[in-house]
Amino acid sequence: MGTGSQEQEFGQPGAMGGPHGHRQRHQELPLRILVPTQFVGAIIGKEGLTIKNITKQTQSKVDIHRKENAGATEKAITIHSSKEGCSQACRMILEIMEKEANDTKIVEEVPLKILAHNSLVGRLIGKEGRNLKKIEQDTGTKITISALQDLTIYNQERTITVRGGVEECCNAEVEIMKKLTEAHENDVASLNQSNMMPGLNLSAMGIFSSGLSVLPPASGLRGSLSTPANYSPLLGPSSVMGGMYGVPSSGALSLQQSVEQEVVYLFIPTPAVGALIGKKGQHIKELAHFAGASIKIAAPDSPDEPERMVIITGPPEAQFKAQGRIYGKLKEENFFTSKEEVKLEAHIKVPSSAAGRVIGKGGKTVNELQNLTSAEVIVPREQTPDDNDEVFVKIIGHFLASQTVQRKIREIVQQVKQQERKQQQMVPTSSQPSK
Repeated sequence: MGTGSQEQEFGQPGAMGGPHGHRQRHQELPLRILVPTQFVGAIIGKEGLTIKNITKQTQSKVDIHRKENAGATEKAITIHSSKEGCSQACRMILEIMEKEANDTKIVEEVPLKILAHNSLVGRLIGKEGRNLKKIEQDTGTKITISALQDLTIYNQERTITVRGGVEECCNAEVEIMKKLTEAHENDVASLNQSNMMPGLNLSAMGIFSSGLSVLPPASGLRGSLSTPANYSPLLGPSSVMGGMYGVPSSGALSLQQSVEQEVVYLFIPTPAVGALIGKKGQHIKELAHFAGASIKIAAPDSPDEPERMVIITGPPEAQFKAQGRIYGKLKEENFFTSKEEVKLEAHIKVPSSAAGRVIGKGGKTVNELQNLTSAEVIVPREQTPDDNDEVFVKIIGHFLASQTVQRKIREIVQQVKQQERKQQQMVPTSSQPSK
């Protein structure tokens, strides 16, 4: 069992209850916990009987990531089920570990360790730590959360450690998952509202908690994460060519040839360049690798330039992921205060023939975009088109607002191009009679 795979899966088709179990699994936030490696054998049991009993009783699917991180002191377990099923499975696992700890005397205590995506943790903690304090008081537990510094581009999970008896830890798990699920559902709802990202596979973005399952497997991950069948990012080794961090120019690009490559010029504060690049270029390489995009930081026009231009090239999903991580990095590194929203300026090029449509009659379209997103959208009127007959559109706003505007403008450009193609096809037909 588990031979040749990164993880062991235990469960049955009916996991999560009824024929709709599989569909529901993608909606429910799974419970991910860390357990000491020495207890994994006891959790699985002889010939897998113990874990099979857990999955059967709780109607859950349990992934034990035992092949990951050889030599690590802890292994991740992912439980897919209803909220009640996850809690019940968690309780059973905790009880097994408690018994094993008492029998072997290897460790004095077995805390419950829950893994949660970083984007959710702030809302779990609450303003001035109020949510966490309330959970501690209500359940009689002590809760700590791992430091931000432990995060990497490939591991966006924080460890929530709950100390107390089995009963207390289980009560805390219910409250913690309630807060995390609420935050997760809000993120998914905000992403999908008004179909603001048409044509994008939102579940595969990897920005919010909903994208957890698509982080590329890599050594150092706490547990391998399964990849949806409908998702095929470029995960070949990143390369550095003439200052361009991204995917190799041969082989891997064939995956994207049918997808239109977009170019976005994103402006970040000059002091943030070092943090974005990382030591020996490590962070920006990981970012390009993760997003499936090419990322280049342009040289400054002058030494005291307050902002630097980051050129991102890739299809829509790569743009979403790369830009999202850049926004997140700036917040993480405190280039914006905790109360300050990260707002950046992005430029995209559009054919000069489409610029009027982006503006709309009397500025109607631009105004609608601004009202819809709260981003600032500027189409400078006195622009000279470049050699490709394209002009710039400037977008200033927070991440989701900027993404929404970018998508809407790309839609308008596609409509204009389609109309132009139709007109060109009609020209030879109308000129045939005069032959």
